[in-house]
Amino acid sequence: MRFRSAFSFNRSKDDVILGRKLSYLLRHAALKEGLNIKPDGFVAVSELLGKSLQRYTVDDIKRVVETNNKKRFTLKTINGVLEIKANQGHSIPEINELSLKVLEHVEFDIVHGTFFKYWMKIKTEGLSRMTRNFIHFAKGSTGLRQNAELFIYINFSKAKENGLVFFESENNIVLCAGNAEGFIKTKYFLKAITRDSQILEFS
Repeated sequence: MRFRSAFSFNRSKDDVILGRKLSYLLRHAALKEGLNIKPDGFVAVSELLGKSLQRYTVDDIKRVVETNNKKRFTLKTINGVLEIKANQGHSIPEINELSLKVLEHVEFDIVHGTFFKYWMKIKTEGLSRMTRNFIHFAKGSTGLRQNAELFIYINFSKAKENGLVFFESENNIVLCAGNAEGFIKTKYFLKAITRDSQILEFS
């Protein structure tokens, strides 16, 4: 039997914490923390390390980006400066997310994973982007939350015909801002099913 060393375990745990901090800063809190975030979401790594993540190193950030199984971040050297961005999930209105690709047609299911505690509201009001810029979807079963309890399938053709715009991010997440109020109404749901394939009714 092989055992992980205490060092390996602690580093893995610390990487999870760093990944969460990066997500929070790059998606939601960059302006509040005084970081110079560009319209495309990039922030200089040196600025992050100098202000908000002082206990970490460049190598720590590189390792978290490389090992993140959902590819949440992109590292890029721009004019000699190493910069990082979150690939999607922003609530900062100033972020343009210029790298998103508009979906004109799809050959896969567009699926949103969620939980029973939200279903009563979703089945009457629809899906909401809440404080984020977009509602997030998986391409089929790829990228769905492992702990999601129910799954909502979207009628892409009907939604597109009615003016909803869907994008694909660099890490293969489907995004939609919804209507002017930030909702995707239930009339654009194809179906809603539980993890054990029970069909759910909605208005």
